[in-house]
Amino acid sequence: MLNRAITTALVGIGAAQLLKVPIHYLETGEWDWKKIVGSGDMPSSHSSAVTSLTTYVALKKGVPSIDFGVSSIFSLIVMYDAMGIRWQAGQTAIAVNDMYEQLEKLADHHPGYSYKKRERELKEMLGHMPIEVVGGAALGTAIGSLSYILESNKQS
Repeated sequence: MLNRAITTALVGIGAAQLLKVPIHYLETGEWDWKKIVGSGDMPSSHSSAVTSLTTYVALKKGVPSIDFGVSSIFSLIVMYDAMGIRWQAGQTAIAVNDMYEQLEKLADHHPGYSYKKRERELKEMLGHMPIEVVGGAALGTAIGSLSYILESNKQS
């Protein structure tokens, strides 16, 4: 059996991934079940996971604990990465995919120029906008708190 901290983080991931489907529906009017396993979008499952873990650790071990310190730094790195590096990688993928599309059109208009179409485009939804990270963090805080409360009630 997994320990409570790991279970809490996994619930954070799962809840965020499941919420992506109805949130996408509210935004677009379309049900897209692929969102359950996709990256990007609202809320950030990475942020939800690390924040639920950090919240649970804070309540269980206390803010002055080494466990909370390690978990907090880990959370900040993950959330920074989601907004920064992974977001920029997604933006780069969009630009590269657009260039390939333009190259294909150019080749169609110039008979002497050949271009072999790529089998797949680069994945564009890799990272998050700040609001998606904040949404994941809010969800994670709620899940971490709920996990601690349920554990405390079970022990009473």
